[in-house]
Amino acid sequence: MKQTSLLCAAVLTLTMAGTALAHGGFKCDAPKAEWKPQMELQRQLLADGWKKVRQIKIENGCYEAYGFNEQGKRVEVFFNPKTFEKVGEVKKPS
Repeated sequence: MKQTSLLCAAVLTLTMAGTALAHGGFKCDAPKAEWKPQMELQRQLLADGWKKVRQIKIENGCYEAYGFNEQGKRVEVFFNPKTFEKVGEVKKPS
């Protein structure tokens, strides 16, 4: 029984680590009370030349934006929700 519990804990840990790595492992730590609205980020991205913003969601305390950049390429980019500073980008296969 003890071995089963240890095995389950190990699998869970590896699964969580794999999820973080799949999303680039980016993390933001701004207090939620200081976050700007997601719609404001969407407006800024479009003003900066993004062709389309498909979705913005929260991942590891960051805003994770999915869309098409200035060149029309599909992108997944992480932003600090307080400053909208780019934290990182998940590279998509060509």
